[in-house]
Amino acid sequence: QVQLMESGGGLVQAGGSLRLSCVVSGIAFSNYGIGWYRQAPGQQRELVASISRGGGLSNYQDSVKGRFSISRDNAKNTTYLHMDSLKPEDTAVYYCNKDLRIAARLWSWGQGTLVTVSS
Repeated sequence: QVQLMESGGGLVQAGGSLRLSCVVSGIAFSNYGIGWYRQAPGQQRELVASISRGGGLSNYQDSVKGRFSISRDNAKNTTYLHMDSLKPEDTAVYYCNKDLRIAARLWSWGQGTLVTVSS
């Protein structure tokens, strides 16, 4: 059974940085394109960044381009989301999962990690 374990969230001031991590266990991690998602209070979950199986290709939502960077370490079954120049509107619970643009079905969601950006 696939398990997703996100970590690294916290409270940060606007303009600050955080690095999120997600360990994926129970599956051949390197076989899947991976995405980072976020869900703000009262909002739908949205895909903010994705990375290809080998890590050579990445895509970003327009609102985070130039500020967020997605990466992965297939040897550690881990994906990272480095977030710079954080804004209050980045406040959300962040999750990892398959890249929904290419996956027929997503894994069950992990617990996510909360990022709170104060103004």
